[in-house]
Amino acid sequence: MSGIGSVAARILSQKHQFWCRTILILSLNGAFPAHAENIPDLQALIHQFGIQYQRLAGLEQNKTLFFNVAENHEKELAAGVVIYMVVTPDKVIEFIKNNGMASVEDEVTVQDFIPLNATLESFNRFNFEEGGSREAANFLAAKPGNQFNLSTQELQTVQSINPINTSPIPLASQIYRKILWQRWRDYRKKGLKGIAAYDRGTGKTADPAGELLVATLNNKVLSNYFPGLYKVWLNYPAALPTDVNEHFFLINRQVEGRSTIDLVHRVILAADTGGIVLSRQFYVGHSYNSNQLILVCLPFRDGSLVFYVNQTFTDQITGFGSSIKRPIGREQMRRRMDSHLKNLSNALAGH
Repeated sequence: MSGIGSVAARILSQKHQFWCRTILILSLNGAFPAHAENIPDLQALIHQFGIQYQRLAGLEQNKTLFFNVAENHEKELAAGVVIYMVVTPDKVIEFIKNNGMASVEDEVTVQDFIPLNATLESFNRFNFEEGGSREAANFLAAKPGNQFNLSTQELQTVQSINPINTSPIPLASQIYRKILWQRWRDYRKKGLKGIAAYDRGTGKTADPAGELLVATLNNKVLSNYFPGLYKVWLNYPAALPTDVNEHFFLINRQVEGRSTIDLVHRVILAADTGGIVLSRQFYVGHSYNSNQLILVCLPFRDGSLVFYVNQTFTDQITGFGSSIKRPIGREQMRRRMDSHLKNLSNALAGH
């Protein structure tokens, strides 16, 4: 690593330690409210997002408008989009609460609720059938690198198995279920501090915990308008307010032609005047490292405006050619976000 890189690494480490201390102090001081927070008014929110009201005023039903979101990490892709739906905010929030955002994502093939008292058996629905025997065999031969997001310890577990004369699909599925269950348990017990890094080989790692910390610290909508939820989200597993809906999901989606598993933590805070959906992918099987999304739903005309901010972290936009890869990746993400919101609007049209 160059001298500049070493200095930058030390600064990032110091910042991380500072915020960890800050979060701990907030926890010890009991700074987490047990009641709902005020939903921001429309003018305040669009000012926060840097959107001109005139552009929103002309927004037609099911049409979207993109806005810029600052990227604060070398591996981050961030974007925002808003849509106008002729349905009230409570119906939008209720649909997402009951069905999940994954239900309107074309690339998702499986979405399972993970109970708060989950056991290893709770992950039995996952298997490598969708990826096929080749994906299962590749998993059993996994090495440090980008093919699979696995920690050093997880790789050692996989490499200790002798797959000779054994069908790869049931064996790989059994091992991966244990890894997913342990990942979920560690997050439930320790929050971001429980997320193990991915081993990239040659001493390199990817740090989804640090990425999600950056995503939350720099989310001004959370910190400015939902300060209590913001503090709890930073310091999870601190107790959530009683009126916040919490769920975990195991999601299987197609990414770059491969089936991948996501472990997702979602909370929803609803009020008469709107609501917020906050979600983080604290484990991702491959292709990218982590993700955080936020949806804010507010009344507008005869329906709702739904603001959607997505922060995705991936190794694929770093290194040589990053100035080209970053805008391409951001544009691909915008297209998916646009599709998700329009699918959500269409799904709500039948309710």
